[in-house]
Amino acid sequence: MRYETPDPLHPALLPGLIAAEDGLARLDERAARHVVAEGFRERGQFFDAAAALWVAGELVHVEDIVLHDSHMDARAPSHELTIAHAVLRARRRLELAEPGWALNLPGLNALRGEQGAIPAKDDRSEAPDAQPNREEGGGAADDGDDNPLANEFAELDAAMARSQRLLDFHAGSLAETESPLSPERMTPERTGAEPTGQLGLLFDEDWDEGARLDAWRGVLAAADQLPACLGAAVLFDAWERIEPLRRQHWLGSLLVGAYLRSRGKVASHVLAFNTGLKTIRHERRRSKDRSARLNAFLEAMAVTADLGLKELDRLSLARTQMEMRIKDRRSNSNLPGLIDLVLSRPIVSTAMIARHLGVTPRGALNLVRELGVREITGRGRYRGWGVI
Repeated sequence: MRYETPDPLHPALLPGLIAAEDGLARLDERAARHVVAEGFRERGQFFDAAAALWVAGELVHVEDIVLHDSHMDARAPSHELTIAHAVLRARRRLELAEPGWALNLPGLNALRGEQGAIPAKDDRSEAPDAQPNREEGGGAADDGDDNPLANEFAELDAAMARSQRLLDFHAGSLAETESPLSPERMTPERTGAEPTGQLGLLFDEDWDEGARLDAWRGVLAAADQLPACLGAAVLFDAWERIEPLRRQHWLGSLLVGAYLRSRGKVASHVLAFNTGLKTIRHERRRSKDRSARLNAFLEAMAVTADLGLKELDRLSLARTQMEMRIKDRRSNSNLPGLIDLVLSRPIVSTAMIARHLGVTPRGALNLVRELGVREITGRGRYRGWGVI
């Protein structure tokens, strides 16, 4: 699983590296001080979650993610929608955490749902001062052991595992002579391992996630010696080659944004890397030539920066137009709150507006009509409004 790092001065990488570095620097500068920065960050969470599933070959509509996140699903959520919402939650967790948290072993364990597992020895978390190449002073070390809910989550995981074994037992997937409630199968120490009784057709017994994660984290030291964008591209390429996780492969693109944030390249938010990656053809992303792949990832960062700048301009113009409509309104009007809601979501529904502003559904429709927000579904019922 050894991964060789490329030469940062390779002529084939320099044009893409310069474009990505310049674009991300401009995006970070504007996003850090823009008047609609908060709405830009929140909308980016939804767009990146939908793009992550698009890159994986699945189609999930952004409006479905918004409604599912608000517990207002128009239909039963699909498996793909559930994964997209998991991406959304992981992005929000990265946004609230310290810049270097996701790159430490406790952070990785938390993101992949292994808080109850006993962490192995981790050089990055135990010796944060040994990172001289961090541009922001080396990302604060994360202490994953002081989580007050870690034990409760571990107990819940153990209870769910016991329930699943009981269901499997009654379904006949386990041997008749093997009791699912035997004490040796109920030990909480098995929380970090795969549940017993799984079919070999679904889970590869030789797949060692811990060793693969260690191999990927071994590339971090080499990536720190490279420019921030090239280091992030190398980390993502290593993630694609090593494939540390079986069920959460989408986590690699989120770690690109976390790494750029820890390096101080995009410190204002977690970069929505998937929105630019989806514009790159599959043949380039999966090329056998490593230089071609790295150039594709660098181009994806440049495209992400360009899309982010356009989104900021679009939101700024929409805010100006809506504020002109509410000029000379009374001080306790709900229209300013509706503007903030519209700018923070790709789409809003009547129920979302009513619950957020504390008005009736009829009042929400009246506010939308007064504000002049565009209806983007084209339906007569279950309509939605937003900034395009």
